[in-house]
Amino acid sequence: MKMGLIFDLDGVLVDSAAFHFKAWQRMAESLGIAFDLEANEQLKGLSRARSMDKILSWGGLSMAGGDKARHMAEKNANYLDLVAQLTTKDTLPGAENYLREARRLGHPIALGSASKNAGFILEKVGLMDCFDAIVDGNVVTTSKPDPEVFLTAAKLLNRAPEDCVVFEDAVAGLEAAQRGGMKTIGIGDPSALSADKVVPDLAALGSVSGSLLAFNFNGQDL
Repeated sequence: MKMGLIFDLDGVLVDSAAFHFKAWQRMAESLGIAFDLEANEQLKGLSRARSMDKILSWGGLSMAGGDKARHMAEKNANYLDLVAQLTTKDTLPGAENYLREARRLGHPIALGSASKNAGFILEKVGLMDCFDAIVDGNVVTTSKPDPEVFLTAAKLLNRAPEDCVVFEDAVAGLEAAQRGGMKTIGIGDPSALSADKVVPDLAALGSVSGSLLAFNFNGQDL
């Protein structure tokens, strides 16, 4: 039985962080709240609602639910306008090759993302056909570091959590995977991420089978 592979989206497969930054910055500054790249980093892996609450807390503001929903909708509209520019050339190094090799080898593959626009983005960059299951912000009710998104993905792949590897670039996402009992591969800076293995991008992993050998999955077919 092949192990299940679960991928985050932003920062692992596609870099739409700049689009999120621009959209959140526009929204925050409309409320008189300063928003820079350091602030944007603190939103990594969080749902839209949790991100909105965090930004409001930075400005010492409170807001009724309806007003919050309106501002989040405006942010998302700005984000979608920017994301519409994505093409098949906008995947991160090694992402498409790794996914397609894993597909050829028979690994069940899921997306585990807080984004409510995950399907739209995967279509834009031509990766939708690589996935057996999509678990995103439209499916789950709790955001990372709660493990719900990854546990749901494992269930859809018909795999036990311990038979899955999660690929993540965010601290909250890696914590969610670890809390769910899964192996982890961090994408990014080794000094900032705690995972079973950390690499700068999927290209650095080399072959799918080779990259999974160190995990010693009991009886699993690599």
